[in-house]
Amino acid sequence: MDLKNNLLLILYTIMIGVMAGLIIWCFIRGMNLGIHFLWNYLPSLINFKYYTIIVCLMGGLLIGLWKDKYGDSPEELNQVIKTVKQEHRYSYSNIFPSIVSSILPLIFGASIGPEAGLTGIIAGLFTWMGDKFKIFNDELEELAQIGITATLGTIFVSPMFGFVEPIENEESKLPKTSKNILYFVAILSSFGIFVLLNHLTHNKVGLHSIGTATLSNLNYPGIIVLIILGVLLSYVYFVSRKLSKRIFKNLGDNFILKGLVGGLILGIIGTLLPFTMFSGEQQIYLLLDEGVQLGLIVLILTSILKIVLTNICIETGLKGGHLFPLVFSGTAMGYASGILLNMDPVISMSVVTTSFVAGILKKPIAVVLLLMIIFPMNLIPLMLVSAVISCLFETPKFLEVSSEN
Repeated sequence: MDLKNNLLLILYTIMIGVMAGLIIWCFIRGMNLGIHFLWNYLPSLINFKYYTIIVCLMGGLLIGLWKDKYGDSPEELNQVIKTVKQEHRYSYSNIFPSIVSSILPLIFGASIGPEAGLTGIIAGLFTWMGDKFKIFNDELEELAQIGITATLGTIFVSPMFGFVEPIENEESKLPKTSKNILYFVAILSSFGIFVLLNHLTHNKVGLHSIGTATLSNLNYPGIIVLIILGVLLSYVYFVSRKLSKRIFKNLGDNFILKGLVGGLILGIIGTLLPFTMFSGEQQIYLLLDEGVQLGLIVLILTSILKIVLTNICIETGLKGGHLFPLVFSGTAMGYASGILLNMDPVISMSVVTTSFVAGILKKPIAVVLLLMIIFPMNLIPLMLVSAVISCLFETPKFLEVSSEN
């Protein structure tokens, strides 16, 4: 293309990125308002011992009724990425019901993140735009992929994570330089408008730094123990995922029953261990203040049951992403490990979380780019080593799920 068309394409991509940022911000803002109303405002008016169980049951019923009418959505994040890579597009035929299906579980406290629903929504919207406005031909085939990178880079407050996560460990080569530029333009414009809106509204959503850490007098045997613990925790994820799929598969497409079962389990576990509920990114920062008060046993149980509950929510129709909950689970176990090993909690949280998440994703660079937003920069070499070592441990064949992304 000539210079004029190149400039038009870049301007068009900026507009796309800004739209993605607006959609993400509005979605999260609406989610937070719903959570505040249901879990802060109403409980201040209603003093009821079993409030959490009743609300989660009602949420499960509502989600089940909605899915019974409009279908099962959203898809998990890896499935969205896989579909876009294979087909260069994502279906938008059911996009408005999908928006409701994505936000309802989050408002009702499900142990999931918003990334899966948002990625599917934006990929679908951008596919629609590509179909309606075929100005740049081949480049517009990349709109869904551009939407995915912009969404991930924005929602996790890490532009480089948004670019690397969908492509790391793939057989295909990196996109051409011209497409790389479009991806970064979209990510930065989306990220920029998201940050600007947060600043203007005095909101602080998403991941942010938990503090500093010193690397002097590192406990190297303790670091090895933390890495192994993270790997073992990833096996807890694989086991619970496999069992959840097998158990709830028996309920078939009975969305109402599945929603009620999922809501009941969420309500019971959430009543006993409140930190197992919600996506987890805000609770991460409470650990440093309340971790000691919570106690070692509660921290360990919260970490393990958070993993289990995330898989249960996804399999019972309370669908969403798994990354935010897994990051919280890793930090909870890391804090508990720091207490046991008498280590700096920030260091122990960083090593366990990195090893744990990398053991699941098998994408060491993407994991470090994601977690460097939370943990201090001087821990990056340690986190990278932890991620690489964790990825050397292969997922046991008997725990793999062929139908999953």
